[in-house]
Amino acid sequence: MKLSATHRATALLPVLLGILAFFIVVGPRALNPMNIAWLGDGDPATHYQGWVFFRHSPWTFPLGLNPSYGLELGNGIIFSDSNPLFAFIFKPFSALLPEPFQYFGLWLLTCFVLQSWFAWKLIGLFSRDVALRLLGAGMFLFIPAMIVRMSVHLSLAGHFLLLAGLYLALRPLTPKRRLAWGALLAAAALVHAYLLAMVALIWLADLAAKTLQRRQTPGKALIELIGLFLLVSVCCWQAGYFSIGDSGLALMGYGLFRANVLTFFDAGVWSYTLQDMPGVLGDGDGFAFLGLGVICLGIFALVPVLQGTTDLGAKARRYPLVLLALAGLAIFAVSNNIGIGPFEIRIPLPDAVVAVATIFRGSGRMIWPLMYMAIFAILYVVIRGHSSRVALMLLSVALVVQVADTRAGWAVSRGFFMATPSPTWKTPLVDPFWEQAAKRYQAVRWLRPENYPEQWMTLADYSGRHHLPTNAVYLGRVSTVATEAAQAVSDRMVSSGNYAADTLYVLSNRTVLEAALTLNRDTDVLARIDGLNVLAPGWKRCADCLPISAPDPLTLIPPLKSGERVVFNPSSLATFFLGKGWANNEPWGTWSEGNESQIALRPTARVHSFLLETTALLAPSHTEQAVEIFVNDVRVLSTRLVKPEANRLNVELPVEVQQRVEQQGVLNIRFKYANAISPGELGMGKDMRKLAIGIQALTVN
Repeated sequence: MKLSATHRATALLPVLLGILAFFIVVGPRALNPMNIAWLGDGDPATHYQGWVFFRHSPWTFPLGLNPSYGLELGNGIIFSDSNPLFAFIFKPFSALLPEPFQYFGLWLLTCFVLQSWFAWKLIGLFSRDVALRLLGAGMFLFIPAMIVRMSVHLSLAGHFLLLAGLYLALRPLTPKRRLAWGALLAAAALVHAYLLAMVALIWLADLAAKTLQRRQTPGKALIELIGLFLLVSVCCWQAGYFSIGDSGLALMGYGLFRANVLTFFDAGVWSYTLQDMPGVLGDGDGFAFLGLGVICLGIFALVPVLQGTTDLGAKARRYPLVLLALAGLAIFAVSNNIGIGPFEIRIPLPDAVVAVATIFRGSGRMIWPLMYMAIFAILYVVIRGHSSRVALMLLSVALVVQVADTRAGWAVSRGFFMATPSPTWKTPLVDPFWEQAAKRYQAVRWLRPENYPEQWMTLADYSGRHHLPTNAVYLGRVSTVATEAAQAVSDRMVSSGNYAADTLYVLSNRTVLEAALTLNRDTDVLARIDGLNVLAPGWKRCADCLPISAPDPLTLIPPLKSGERVVFNPSSLATFFLGKGWANNEPWGTWSEGNESQIALRPTARVHSFLLETTALLAPSHTEQAVEIFVNDVRVLSTRLVKPEANRLNVELPVEVQQRVEQQGVLNIRFKYANAISPGELGMGKDMRKLAIGIQALTVN
């Protein structure tokens, strides 16, 4: 009984160490479930918002669908990175939980505790010395690659899942193998797809190794393979992985968000001693700096390795498939666009291979298992290659160095976590209109629908507090097909001026131009409230609604003086003239996108003509672009552009069109393109947008 009590007390030590590390790095404020101040920016904001909508939504099947957060864009809670594992645990108790409620602080505490626990178990594979195991576990707790994720991608802080996978692969075969791997794989599936991919590959390598070594029969291996594959599939299904079934998964990124070959030694801002190494764009996702303490230990580990006094090589040869899996993950992390400091070597890959690899476009993260195996190997050599006394001294000094030196980075994170507690986010929506609108409408929509619109945080916060579904969201993945369909519906709605009576609309600057032209002024209100373009259907016929002091909607369209030449670059006033059918502004101008586009502006004097300066998308196999121009619904020009550059279209307006523009108070220029084509179709790259002209400048006379 004394031994048992001693054993239990010893087992608590890594738990206490993890808790201590949590309070050093994160601090206590994140544990307050009603404190959401630290979640009010960037990725953590969408992690939290995904949970807010999920907790108040009816149960669905699969369980992880979250239709209120995205509406027609469609998504599962996994795509807001809201940690389905914890979301499933807490949702049944939603009615009992306070408002607001966040579990992400508890998740970070769990990460520290289990990181410490599995590091303790790993070191226990070769040492029973309690002090050495604790010091070694401490080295795993102050790893920059884990801590840096805690203020950005909260679910990806679950590095303990990787340590657990390494522990299961390196420990002796046990009768509870399937149960342990099943629990680990299920947890990884319900936390994050990247962690699942890494853990699953380690599991497959371990399964194959133990089968080839005849430590497990082929029959049992097949049962485990099928059984755990089905378990993982069910977990992914329930978490919402399959709620997007189209090319929304195939986004660009593989080869960009990679790991630099020197990532283990590139401190970035995570060291007072070591300098940031020159790198290239995208290296941050593969950040895996070991820390000065670990690097120093690695130097001391070289001595017994060179002397041949350790059996590291013999031990490594017992796990060839596991090491091969880690090497494969590292190669995938480095990608075909190999970065060595500031230098790059690009190895061409077939498009089909790149398309599959891009499912995990942040490939640099796949370096983490090799990083942890390297730390494990260093600790193994130091502890087994030196006397206990020397090893204890080396690990003690190294841990102090690791904690103190990496403070250059985690002190910044701590400042983020220790922000002044608040149960609300600061919002610009202070007009009484918003509270009344929340009672009148059943949904909030951003027009034109898109992932990550400019006002998504403000609108998601407003919608979440009032339990209103919204498409103003930020998601890791959205359905391309669903988004395009939603945009087509939006375009028809704005063109006709017919809006759903139960929905409040907030419009982008581009959308507001056409909406101002088609607004039903007898029933609907289009106004700028607290900096947002708001369209409230039926507001004028609402007897109980506060009157909105809204000027003529056309005043939302910027005026333009006669003879003033405006260029269509990102910083120009002309960006507010662009309606539908234009791509994002670039320094040179703006491409048309699709078969039709629109410009709307308010001239300050009668318009006789206007001059357009454009480019055209041409190629040897596509020698002209047919363009029709309509002004206030009257066709004024039909032409063909045969030069790629320096096209100047001087459009003279008939007198009746001049009068129409003057009467309506707006110059509405609409373009139609008969043969818009994508650069991809012309063999000019991978851009599949339908382009026709690029507008550079406009002068109204």
